[in-house]
Amino acid sequence: MPDDLKKAYHTIVDDHFPARMEISFVDPRGRTTLVYEKVMWDVEGERRGLRYGENPGQEAALYRLVNGNLVLGEVTTIAPGRGLVADAELLQFGKHPGKINLTDADNALNILRYLTERPAAAIMKHNNPSGVALGDTLVEAYLKADLADHVAAFGGCIALNRAVDRATAEAIAERYAEVVVAPEFEEGAVGVLAARKNLRIMKINNMKRLAEYAHERVVDFKSLIDGSVIAQVSFQPSARRKEDLLPAETTYKGKQYKVNRQPTEKEFVDLLFGWMVEAGVSSNSVIYVKEGVTVGIGTGEQDRVGVAEIARDKAYRKLADRLAFERHKVNFSALADDAVREAITAEVCERKGGLLGAAMVSDAFFPFRDGIDVGLKEGVTAVIQAGGSINDYQSIEACNEFGATMVFTGQRSFKH
Repeated sequence: MPDDLKKAYHTIVDDHFPARMEISFVDPRGRTTLVYEKVMWDVEGERRGLRYGENPGQEAALYRLVNGNLVLGEVTTIAPGRGLVADAELLQFGKHPGKINLTDADNALNILRYLTERPAAAIMKHNNPSGVALGDTLVEAYLKADLADHVAAFGGCIALNRAVDRATAEAIAERYAEVVVAPEFEEGAVGVLAARKNLRIMKINNMKRLAEYAHERVVDFKSLIDGSVIAQVSFQPSARRKEDLLPAETTYKGKQYKVNRQPTEKEFVDLLFGWMVEAGVSSNSVIYVKEGVTVGIGTGEQDRVGVAEIARDKAYRKLADRLAFERHKVNFSALADDAVREAITAEVCERKGGLLGAAMVSDAFFPFRDGIDVGLKEGVTAVIQAGGSINDYQSIEACNEFGATMVFTGQRSFKH
């Protein structure tokens, strides 16, 4: 029985989806039709589509937009011929991609399109980032993203916004990964990565123009259990510069409340970096970032206090893993020496999981101050959130009590 179960993950599903798909939008002014073609790859002499869907046994297909432009109000959707993941060139695939590989890669690009000014890396697991980081070099960005959550990064999808050089390839090849996505691979890099035979290496030429996609939108479809479809315009964060951020102030019962200090330049950088990462995190979420690296990421929870606590707790655990790996080349749970474990635990507690001086990012407003207090008690000095709660005054008072700063985006960043 165990062998039979394992076979499911190595079985390629023959999908029955047609080679062409058309979606028409009809109104009194006429019809707009979007035309798609199914994406296939040459795999061991055969033409194959997606390996399978979210689970083995689920038929799935990837379609590329080839014709049709859609205008919805003031939004013009992305025109054909500018594909990213759908137009990827598979330099090596071992096991060719399934649905999860592609959606992880896509959500990584959803984050990286806002982080194009510096080398950046996003490592994805189950459509959420395990680590995102900026660096002065690509290898620095990758290593920081990897160590941000060294356990979860194992078997992840790694997306990089610069051409992969040999140093970065060698660092990636030391670990197991499912997918590497980049705009280009320098000489020798593919050879290094190819030593990992099941690694899917994807070159996406249009990533060179990734910054352009920060201003582009698409129609986002969601099928319901009865076959109904919700269509929405894709989300786009409007606050991307410090000038776009709103001062944290509000009026409650005739009294004016405002945060006592504005962010420093360094805090502005982390606040904006965190808000861009937030665009790719499943809501209800809270994340902590520091010096261009994610410190703790809480995703998909039902209450804001709980997710702030989960992100805090993860920050503690992930710092322990990072210190253990940097010093002893194993994760914290594998340390056999009790004295070493105790020393690392003490250091993590002293550093409050790396949250001292960090920025706290919330994809929606804090309905009460209990959520924001979680971060402030750990030494967070800056907060970014949507604002708009009737109790914003509580969050402002909390920041002032701790000497922290806060800004509002004026926009929620939910992702379901």
